[in-house]
Amino acid sequence: MRLLIGTRKPFAPLEEALAEAGCEFQRWRPGASTPRELRVDAALVDVCDAARQLWSTWRLRRHLNAARVPVVGLDRDAPWHKGVRDYRLGSVRALRLLDVYASHSLQDAERFGTEALYLPNAAWTRHYHLGGRTLESLRDPAAYRYAVSFIGNLNAERYREHAERVRYLAALRERLGQSGVVLHLFDSEGLAPAAQVALIQASRINLNIGAAADHGAARSWGLPERCYGIPACGGFLLSDARRHAADDFVPGAEWADFQTLDDCAAKILHHLAHFDASRAVAEAAHARVMREHTYANRAKTLMEAIARRAAGHG
Repeated sequence: MRLLIGTRKPFAPLEEALAEAGCEFQRWRPGASTPRELRVDAALVDVCDAARQLWSTWRLRRHLNAARVPVVGLDRDAPWHKGVRDYRLGSVRALRLLDVYASHSLQDAERFGTEALYLPNAAWTRHYHLGGRTLESLRDPAAYRYAVSFIGNLNAERYREHAERVRYLAALRERLGQSGVVLHLFDSEGLAPAAQVALIQASRINLNIGAAADHGAARSWGLPERCYGIPACGGFLLSDARRHAADDFVPGAEWADFQTLDDCAAKILHHLAHFDASRAVAEAAHARVMREHTYANRAKTLMEAIARRAAGHG
């Protein structure tokens, strides 16, 4: 399959998986003129880039329409949409720039007025995996250095979207400290994947709190990549509640979450006191991720959707 990749920044794990599946790429940067030679089966464009570069995307779309080549819009940042203004997002629909809207969260799918494809984040297994460990070795309580950890972006001054996360973690650390539990925080900026894997596997509980895609009180339905990467490494994940979690995991058996700060602290204490049960959830989640939630799976889903459009079944 030949694909035109129209994104300002590469989506490395998905592109890697598509290439491994046999796809060939032609690249186009949003805002540039339409390539003279376009021999592709579909175009993948970033929805936010397209909204910011409406004129050039419309010209590309018109050219592809003439050749009956579908345009798939990838959106990894719903409902925040990287801060793109609403009138620009509305123009994507008004100008009919997309044939398929593919996103980790379908909460905004209707605003684009096209076929919606649930395309969640996934585990980038080239980096996030068991490594030299085994699930059996992670069943030993003595193998852990940390009771509970969070690994992620903690720079609220540079990334204002993470300010609420930083405040939440500070309050949680104080609350857990009253029970003698230490919350360890690791800023992922500059932290190599191998170091992250080591921290995940050294922590009894790994937290997911907040996501860059959250838009104030409008929390994204979608799951951040860590919700797949942590289980891929064999770690136990405790996440804030996400609507799409039930689409990807079996609640209770493969997924553990919390609603409020009080609930989070209580769940942490519960899972620390029930180590074996928590490991059972972690191992079930690991199996589910490796079976269904890798970027190879996402590439297959995307290629199948494109094939359906080509066959007139989209």
